[in-house]
Amino acid sequence: MDTNNAANTTVSVLGCGRWGTFLAWYANKIGHNVMLWGRQDSKNYLNLKENRANEYLSLPDDIILTNNLEEAVDSAEIIIISISSQNLRSFAHQLSLIYGIEKKTFVLCMKGIESSSGKRLSQVFGEEMGKGVELAIWVGPGHVQDYVNNIPNCMVISSENIEVTKKIVNTFNSDLIRFYYGQDIIGNEIGAASKNVMGIAAGMLDGLGYTSLKGALMARGTREMSRLVRAMGGNDITIYGLSHLGDYEATLFSTHSHNRRFGEAYVKGEKFGKLAEGVSTTQALMYLSKQYDVELPICNAVYDIIFNEKDPKETLLNLFLRPIKFEF
Repeated sequence: MDTNNAANTTVSVLGCGRWGTFLAWYANKIGHNVMLWGRQDSKNYLNLKENRANEYLSLPDDIILTNNLEEAVDSAEIIIISISSQNLRSFAHQLSLIYGIEKKTFVLCMKGIESSSGKRLSQVFGEEMGKGVELAIWVGPGHVQDYVNNIPNCMVISSENIEVTKKIVNTFNSDLIRFYYGQDIIGNEIGAASKNVMGIAAGMLDGLGYTSLKGALMARGTREMSRLVRAMGGNDITIYGLSHLGDYEATLFSTHSHNRRFGEAYVKGEKFGKLAEGVSTTQALMYLSKQYDVELPICNAVYDIIFNEKDPKETLLNLFLRPIKFEF
């Protein structure tokens, strides 16, 4: 594999769920020294410790598995974080207490918005860690199931510091994942998080037998989110890039998407046991809608269905069959 990256970087991945375990596998595959951390009592960690594998992949022998957070942090130049977005604040506070943490480079490989505040994850992390920490986000399309079968995709790295962006891209770029430089961290974070809400809406349409409306969902969803990003001070064009529209195929149509599968199961009255980050993101987007006075009809419809127990069929049909108006 052509890696074109900085060889033999020491990397720690914090979080051993589906995506975190893949990131450790990927960083190892392209030649880095990798440690994977998980909570001692988590099912994912215990399973990996016993089997060195999960339902998606097997860990190579040279990936070090640990439940010691300080060890994982101390050993790495670059620290990737892949946990539930709603747990980031408490986790970042825990990290901030580790000696020498300010010298590390962090990459948030998560898609969400803090539901209680509407704050982007980079804001949450920065508030807990303090200024001066090198930080980037890693977002965009791609499923573990495809990557482990050597099916490539494109993703985006974004930071408020272009030199940090370049450093992360140079470290992790390969023929399997081709990276682009993100120029708008606001748009990339909001876009990456909100596409999960669109994924839930897509799943609901699938479950109701209205799959053909997903084209309208894509068209209107991008417009809706672009208005919010512009109001927040980002570039509205970012929504049409990899972090949002570029991730629609993997989120609105793929059988692998947890958010799409959650939406489908929800309208069918079935249980879905995996994490769907779009649920908490829906709450956060309602917060931002009020804060920035931007109408978010699709997000509002998903919120009403999940949290106000509105009828899914009636709510979604009313959404797409609203009174006649100009498209743009």
